[in-house]
Amino acid sequence: MCCRTRVPAVRLPIDPQADIARRAWVTCPACDDARHCATCADLRTCGEHWRYLIANNGPVLHLQCPGCTHTWSLDTRPAQPA
Repeated sequence: MCCRTRVPAVRLPIDPQADIARRAWVTCPACDDARHCATCADLRTCGEHWRYLIANNGPVLHLQCPGCTHTWSLDTRPAQPA
């Protein structure tokens, strides 16, 4: 399912720039496959629940989940106080 429209999503191929040596350990917003993983819950680097780090523009990471192939960008700058 698409995370925005809740319609069946087209499964994308793994990005050609994907390299297993460039990984990030963040939650996938589409499949949340790590929600029941004790290692991930302890904020440790899990061997199963990682994401391809496709590229970055400064603090903005461009990621792809190897499980569901969802792609997204994540701004890693700290939130500004209100």
